[in-house]
Amino acid sequence: MRRFASLDSENPLVAYLFLLPHALLFLAFVVYPIVSAVSLSMHRYNPLAKEEPFIGLLFYQRLFDFSTPEAANFWRSMAQTAFFTAVIVPILIALALFLALLLQRPILGRGAFRTIFFVPTVLSVSVIAILWRWMSADQFGLVNVVLLDIGLPSIPFVTREWLAWIPIIVSTTWWTVGFNMTLYLAALASIPETYYEAAELDGASPWGRFRHITFPLLMPATLFVAITTVLASLQLYGQSQLITNGGPTRSTQSAMMVITEQAFTNHQLSSATAMSLVFGIVLVVFAAFQFRLMSSRVRAASR
Repeated sequence: MRRFASLDSENPLVAYLFLLPHALLFLAFVVYPIVSAVSLSMHRYNPLAKEEPFIGLLFYQRLFDFSTPEAANFWRSMAQTAFFTAVIVPILIALALFLALLLQRPILGRGAFRTIFFVPTVLSVSVIAILWRWMSADQFGLVNVVLLDIGLPSIPFVTREWLAWIPIIVSTTWWTVGFNMTLYLAALASIPETYYEAAELDGASPWGRFRHITFPLLMPATLFVAITTVLASLQLYGQSQLITNGGPTRSTQSAMMVITEQAFTNHQLSSATAMSLVFGIVLVVFAAFQFRLMSSRVRAASR
């Protein structure tokens, strides 16, 4: 009891005691899994074998040897994932900002419209993917049925390369834009009205008020939206898996799909672990670069 009684706020041991639960959780759920994954990627793992021979960086070397099928599939999927991210991120940012600016105004049914745009975000990816797979099916999909009824030819969304990205991009936009819109609405609500009143008295146009007041003050929110959207887009899996199954001819296969296939279809867990670690490093580097780039713009806009 005397020892605990001596732990007052000036005792440096108090700070470490408060940090101890977080440190234990960090070691258990971050450090240990990473160390185990690195160890697994350097051994030839077979759940039926008693021994796991050490092979060093063999799987990493094969991953960067573009003549191997593992490297060809992995880096092709990385390029396709980057393409999806480059297309979907600007759409989700621009459309979310547009909807937030539109629904911030006191229009009739504003609350209902906000709810309509936000509701898809509470659905699971399986529900979204199955719904849009049905809508974009080649023969009996809702979109093609409507096109045939009005005398237009059907569009083979699911069976033609690059066209297969359309239902994936549209479904992802419909599914996630409401969340980004809500973040922008919260950021817009925090901007004082006095700024707009002063600008209006100075004769600023609506575009001028947006350019010099709204947009600079939304940069911190845009930084958060951009980073979270990029990281979520790079982890594309459910939409490609359930809408197109990675086809046609692997043209919509994401990096996460290749890693999962390597682990649970080809039963190459060590190779899949090496892929996942390389993919994780790419995510960290890209997120750090994006944060540095966007944060510099935030500081420039706040000046």
